[in-house]
Amino acid sequence: MKNLFVLLFFFISSNLYAFEIKLEKIVDSLGKPWSLSFIDSDSVIITEKTGKLYFLNLIEKKIFNIEHNLSVLEVGQGGLLDVLYDNKQIYISYSENRGDWKSSTSVAKGEFNKKNIKFQNIFRAEPPIDSGYHFGSRLVIKDKHLYITAGERGKGMIAQDATQHPGSVIRINLDGSVPKDNPKFKNKKNWLPEIYQIGVRNPQGMALSPFDNKVYMTNHGARGGDWFGTAEYGENYGWKILGWGGTNYSGSKIGPKWKPGFTKAIKYWVPSIAVSAMVIYKGKAFDEWNGDALITSLKDQSLRKIRFKSNEFISEEIIFRGKIGRIRDIKIHKETGELYMLSDKGELWRMYK
Repeated sequence: MKNLFVLLFFFISSNLYAFEIKLEKIVDSLGKPWSLSFIDSDSVIITEKTGKLYFLNLIEKKIFNIEHNLSVLEVGQGGLLDVLYDNKQIYISYSENRGDWKSSTSVAKGEFNKKNIKFQNIFRAEPPIDSGYHFGSRLVIKDKHLYITAGERGKGMIAQDATQHPGSVIRINLDGSVPKDNPKFKNKKNWLPEIYQIGVRNPQGMALSPFDNKVYMTNHGARGGDWFGTAEYGENYGWKILGWGGTNYSGSKIGPKWKPGFTKAIKYWVPSIAVSAMVIYKGKAFDEWNGDALITSLKDQSLRKIRFKSNEFISEEIIFRGKIGRIRDIKIHKETGELYMLSDKGELWRMYK
């Protein structure tokens, strides 16, 4: 397959510097790709919503199928979703087939193998729900804890019910056990023990900052009200009491953008850009961006850079828009600092300069 190179020219609004951005298409044969994770400097593991799991050699550009034992129900937004490699272990989130068209945002763990991975569940969002919407499903490891976003499955106010998992941020130990300092054991006695934060809708982006060791998230609003913010211990983002500036798809009002007592996001988008994945950038390739959030979108098909400090929004810049389609995931190459992005067109792209 011939590589496709696209040259983009981009100027920071301050006009202090300018540089050329290059995009290289690595592969274009994927079907509904959702997430990638680096195994080492030359290879990645990739999920497809269809339930397929792949090993890709970035140098040879060869893809190999990895067999697995997960019971995936691909329906609507559900399927095989986020994947995370850490210390020879693979953590994977998916819409688990729970029978009678019911599914849950579930997370499994298995030892990495290029040919076959035998997974074992370490978390299930309860209860299982008959819905193809809002699985959330991003994964982050911080301080030997696994953070999981569990979307509210289109059920709205379930996100305010901490006796159910949907609509929350989950924190568990890497073996699936419950940390003894989770909110339930401090000041939230009525919460399920795995819940770290409530009141989210469909968080499809999450990343750990190497600068302040905080977990950052992106979240889909309804008709408007996408946001970028932080995961906060024992707090509440307010869905569906708050609308974050958006409305129901019928046009009816949901609630205020924000009010005291709820977690406040760093940045809101109205109208919606269909915000998806994110990273907090640290690397050599774009060292001018160190500490900034790089955020992708589906509807807007853009890569955006958010500058912020101490949870306060400073500026937003669109790096490019409409060049590679709907962007589903973004990751940083640890050695080079180059960016790798998956698009809904079945493509993996490398961004460099």
